[in-house]
Amino acid sequence: MSRTGKGPTPMVADRRYRSPTGGRPPSPPPKRNKTKKRAAPKRTRRGGISGWIASFVGLIWRIVWGFAWRIGAVVTLIVLIVTGYFYAQLPPLDNLLDARARGSVTLLDRNDKVFAWRGETFGGSVSADTVSKYLHDAVVATEDKRFYHHFGISPRGIASAIRINMREGRGPLQGNGGSTITQQVAKLLCLGVRYDPSQWKSEADYEADCRQGGLKRKIREVPFAFALEAKYSKEDILTIYFNRAYLGAGARGFEAAAQRYFGKSAKDVDAAEAAMLAGLLKAPSTYAPTNNLKRAQDRARVVLDLMQEQGYLTMAEHEAAIRNPATLSKAAEARAGGYFADWVMGEGPDFLTRDTTEDVIMRTTLDQRIQRAAESALHDVLDVKLRDGSKVETAIIVMSADGAVRAMVGGRHPAPPGSFNRATMAKRQTGSAFKPFVYAAAMDLGYTPADFVEDRPLTINVKGSGPYSPQNYTKKYLGLITLTKALEESVNTAAVRISEAVGRDVVRQVASDFGIESDLAAGPALALGASESSLLEMTGAYAGILNGGSSVRPYGLVDLRLKQDDKPLLGQDGGIGERVISETAAKYLTYMMSKVVEEGTGRRARLEGRPAAGKTGTTSAARDAWFIGFTADYVAGVWMGYDDNTPLTGVTGGGLPAEIWHEVMVRVHDGLPVRPLPLLVPEPRVPPGQAQPQDYQAQSPQQYAPAQNPVPQNQNNEDALADRILKEVLGIFGGN
Repeated sequence: MSRTGKGPTPMVADRRYRSPTGGRPPSPPPKRNKTKKRAAPKRTRRGGISGWIASFVGLIWRIVWGFAWRIGAVVTLIVLIVTGYFYAQLPPLDNLLDARARGSVTLLDRNDKVFAWRGETFGGSVSADTVSKYLHDAVVATEDKRFYHHFGISPRGIASAIRINMREGRGPLQGNGGSTITQQVAKLLCLGVRYDPSQWKSEADYEADCRQGGLKRKIREVPFAFALEAKYSKEDILTIYFNRAYLGAGARGFEAAAQRYFGKSAKDVDAAEAAMLAGLLKAPSTYAPTNNLKRAQDRARVVLDLMQEQGYLTMAEHEAAIRNPATLSKAAEARAGGYFADWVMGEGPDFLTRDTTEDVIMRTTLDQRIQRAAESALHDVLDVKLRDGSKVETAIIVMSADGAVRAMVGGRHPAPPGSFNRATMAKRQTGSAFKPFVYAAAMDLGYTPADFVEDRPLTINVKGSGPYSPQNYTKKYLGLITLTKALEESVNTAAVRISEAVGRDVVRQVASDFGIESDLAAGPALALGASESSLLEMTGAYAGILNGGSSVRPYGLVDLRLKQDDKPLLGQDGGIGERVISETAAKYLTYMMSKVVEEGTGRRARLEGRPAAGKTGTTSAARDAWFIGFTADYVAGVWMGYDDNTPLTGVTGGGLPAEIWHEVMVRVHDGLPVRPLPLLVPEPRVPPGQAQPQDYQAQSPQQYAPAQNPVPQNQNNEDALADRILKEVLGIFGGN
């Protein structure tokens, strides 16, 4: 049955489940899955000791891991903070290019050519973009091939370095450090610590501390390297490296090194030269080509191989560089004037030379041709004359008559800057090389080379020390001889008699005025060179004889100026001074000394076809041997002896020193015109007690060779001569 206007009548079953509010009946409950859910297996604890160990290990691991990641997070935070601190402290790039606290001195010879450097030379700023491509690539290939692929440190490089160190029996951080270029720059910057003179004894101590290694320093390098990488580009970091790296021979930076070794800019070096420069980074002093060119070339070949392996060089470029290894410039190869450079640095004030904070240019008197002549002559003579292993030393000085030093050899072998210079520092007894000053005093008082002196045994009672009896080297006596003969044969008794006749105080004054600044002996041994002097003083004093009797102050400095200025700050401080003896006396003395070379003890020094004068000198016990002499152009002095005063064996001033002098002067005068010496030939005199020969006026001094006794040139009366001899020889000298 239905109801009109309404829907179907619900069934009884439907009404049973209708909600009281008239809603739809509830959905039937879901059917249960009759399959029982399998319960998860219960974890059973491993029994016994192994279970407890496993539980303990797990606990330890959880504790360690918990600490590790926390500590790692703290360390990372600290590194970031320190890196940020360093980053904030880093200055602009230009402020980091010249690291020197002191300046440099560039020394020029008499022709304005560079021959030496002192201090740390900085050739000027260069950048990674302006240096030679070969140099740029050589540094990267040698020092850090992954430079463009890390952020300051290379874990792979550090691990490799540790492996190499341990394999070679060193500590893990001893030897190879695995440092990247960035870390090396951090070390060059001393981790941002600037040089403070009040804190460090010297700049060398400061740099030594900066170069220290070890774990602590490596840890500190890490955040600084990160800061560098964050602050600067890779090319900027390379630029700092190119300008601050030390490359031996006083060269700071690749520009200075390129100029020092090759005489060119770092912008212009070729592949072989670039490889040699990059090879210096490992050990600058060891691989410096000025120390050992062959070793430097071998190291450069290793660098070239690395460049070719890493693709920086083609095979053709590599082979060309191997076939044509880098060589030194002429100036660097010569290494002339090292001892001279040390000496001339003392000519100016320290604040402009040794301790300068500016770059200084010093013009000097050095002649590199003469310097090479002196060095080569010394080696050629000694290589033949000395036995292998001999430790005998030699010094040489060549100068002009005005005292301008043209060459200086301070020892047999080249030595590093600051070494002992035997030409200027050694004070040695002069022996008979002092005798010209005795005769200079006599000539200035009116004696002539033709006057006479007695050569026979002599004893002088010296107050306070007893009798003094000089003896001749030959143990023989010549009797009455001329002053010329006395100097020619280096007769000791004659020299003492002359000194006593003119007065020791006069002799000391003449020697001092000629430039012998050392303390001079007070007794009669003064005449025989018992006093000490340097080769520089003695050679300068002989220059005074050559120039006509005026004093000479040896000098090497012509002028000194700052590198950026044209006006000199200092000029020459030396040269010819006041007159010491008359020009006539100097010419007479020159005549006497010429006879020493022509006919006397200095015959081995004789120069064929060129007039020369000089004097030998051998001290007691033969501890020192000298020859000093001159031509019309140059004065040269040679000294030989042992540093420890060991007596020489078979060497006198007329032997090896005279031979060395001869070889030096032959080479020095090569190509120079022959000029006569400024000498005056004396008129012959009649020996006391002898009749004057009829042809006296026609005879030359060479033909007429009388004996000697100190008699003034203006005394011609034979009776007066006899009285003077009797008075001086028997009265003053006290001869037996």
